[in-house]
Amino acid sequence: MEFKSLLTSEFSPYGPLSSDQLTLLDQHYQMLQRWNLKINLTRINSLTDIVRFHYCESLYLANYLPGRPLRIVDIGSGAGFPGIPVAIYRSDCQIDLVESHQRKAVFLREATRNLQNVRVIAKRASDLVGSYDWMISRAVRSEDLLMLNLAPNMAVLGTHGEKLPWGESRALLHMEREFNCST
Repeated sequence: MEFKSLLTSEFSPYGPLSSDQLTLLDQHYQMLQRWNLKINLTRINSLTDIVRFHYCESLYLANYLPGRPLRIVDIGSGAGFPGIPVAIYRSDCQIDLVESHQRKAVFLREATRNLQNVRVIAKRASDLVGSYDWMISRAVRSEDLLMLNLAPNMAVLGTHGEKLPWGESRALLHMEREFNCST
C-alpha cells in the first residue's frame, strides 16, 4: 500500500485529509526517506509504523488543538514531528520548529520550504525567547518542557496520558497551566 492510501485509511476515523494536504505530507515523507539514509532522523522504517506513529499521531494532535489560529512551538522537532503534519493540517496556525542539531535543522528548512506558516529555529529550546499559545513535542520529556516558560498549554506525544489509537503504549499528554509568558 502506498503512503497516501495508508495515511488516508488510518486517519479517516479522525478527520478527512484534502488532496493538497496528502500531497504535502507525501512530499515530507519522500524527503524523510531520502535524508534518513544520510542522517538519523528516525529509527522507524516500516511504512505502516511511520504512518501510524509519526503522521497519524501528529495529525491526531493537530485535531486536538483548539479550532482557532494559534502560535505553536514544536520543541525538539527532529524530523518534523509533530510540527510539520500539524502545520499542514492546521494551515491557520503559525508553527515554529525548534531543533538544536544543525543537520536536522537543515533538513527541516528544506522540508518546510513550501509551508508559509512554518519557521525553523536552530537553537536550544532553553535559549528561546517568545510567547506561544501551545508548546508541542514528541522527542522531549514533559518534565523538561515544563521548565520552559514559552506557552500556557502543552501537548506531548509519548507514553503517558490519553491513549492513542495506534499503539498500546502511545499516548497524548495535555497540560494547561496559568503563568505569564515572557516576550
